[in-house]
Amino acid sequence: MDYKPTPTVVPAAPFDVSADAQALRAAMKGLGTDEEEIINLLAARTNSQRQQIKAQFETEFGRDLVEDLKSELGGKLEDVIVALMTPPVEYLCKQLHEAMAGMGTDEETLVEILCTKTNEEMQEIVAAYEAKYDRPLAEQMCSETSGHFRRLLTLIVTGVRDAVGSVDAAQAREDAEALYAAGEAKLGTDEEVFNRIMSHSSFAQLRLIFEEYKQLSGQTIEQAIKHEMDGGLHDAMIAIVECVQAPAAFFANRIYHAMEGMGTNDAALIRIIVSRSEIDLGTIKDEFERIYDRTLYSAVVDSETSGDYKNALTALLGGH
Repeated sequence: MDYKPTPTVVPAAPFDVSADAQALRAAMKGLGTDEEEIINLLAARTNSQRQQIKAQFETEFGRDLVEDLKSELGGKLEDVIVALMTPPVEYLCKQLHEAMAGMGTDEETLVEILCTKTNEEMQEIVAAYEAKYDRPLAEQMCSETSGHFRRLLTLIVTGVRDAVGSVDAAQAREDAEALYAAGEAKLGTDEEVFNRIMSHSSFAQLRLIFEEYKQLSGQTIEQAIKHEMDGGLHDAMIAIVECVQAPAAFFANRIYHAMEGMGTNDAALIRIIVSRSEIDLGTIKDEFERIYDRTLYSAVVDSETSGDYKNALTALLGGH
């Protein structure tokens, strides 16, 4: 399966960094703030272009653009704009840190960020996290999680996954047999075997393993995980399986659950829309429409988001 990611935010061209810095200054100067101008400008630039605008803003006006934006904006709109202005890896580190801060742990966020990354992406996050918080990510995670769930996340964070694209058909058969023997074929479950295979194999290799598993056992790996596991470990395993088979569907489902029912999980909604906008938000939109038979744009418009916050999200979705 070739995954063809389509972003919704691409580099603005032509790009005039000085004109952008001036437009933002004008939008915030004097009485009142032109939120529309801020949204339209920043949602149509990539993160790398936003960083250039930030540097230019400081050079030209001697001011910190992010601080100015924070003082002019508020609420959820401020959250979206600050997220857009944060370098992507640093933004994910911040989200991980917040998921583990205070009482309790937001396991869903940990799963969403950690279980969807290649080893190369994971290494960047680990390095940035330690630089920012002066504490290894694995160490902090160990103090916030427990049991087999902790073990799986620790393996992922320590970067044991094989490099992108490495596949071995014979090994896939062997691993499928090991998973079968560790789960369905025995009373109880040997979670260690599941953890080892799910955290070590590249995503391409896992696809092969899951195909072999289905041939061997007559049921999908998802069915096996549902029978054998629960709690955080179950969620993490399913997230890995979904990301291996259809990453866009995984994120489309996450967005749907962030908006369904009473109240909206704004943090998750903002995180996915912002962090995937330059990767595969276009593909996620297509998947959302396929699964839920409505456009993601209309779902956001009809959700409990409102005003400039809603406008910022729909601007990142790139229209209908």
